[in-house]
Amino acid sequence: MENKILSSIEKTVMEAQVVEALRTCYDPEIPVNVYELGLVYNIDINDQGEVTVKMTLTSPSCPAIQSLPGEIEQKIQTVSGVAAAHVKVVWDPPWDPSRMTEAAKLELGFM
Repeated sequence: MENKILSSIEKTVMEAQVVEALRTCYDPEIPVNVYELGLVYNIDINDQGEVTVKMTLTSPSCPAIQSLPGEIEQKIQTVSGVAAAHVKVVWDPPWDPSRMTEAAKLELGFM
């Protein structure tokens, strides 16, 4: 079987679908999804449909470090056209509440 190379339009559509999948993943201690919390720093999709998400957690001692990356990878893999999903947890730059979307700040009473 021949490997298909994704066009930039296909990547853009896939990225939007990945964002929607990320919006279904929640930090277990905060009732806001990881995308709105600003925990996702980068979404990269290569030409073969492999998705790499660079993200952080609210703190290095977050108990979700054991489960959340795997949950996110599983949800991204459900997106049509995704060949593989990888989550890289980084600590630099560190997360702070200024990274949250306006909607998340409003929901959590930061506004």
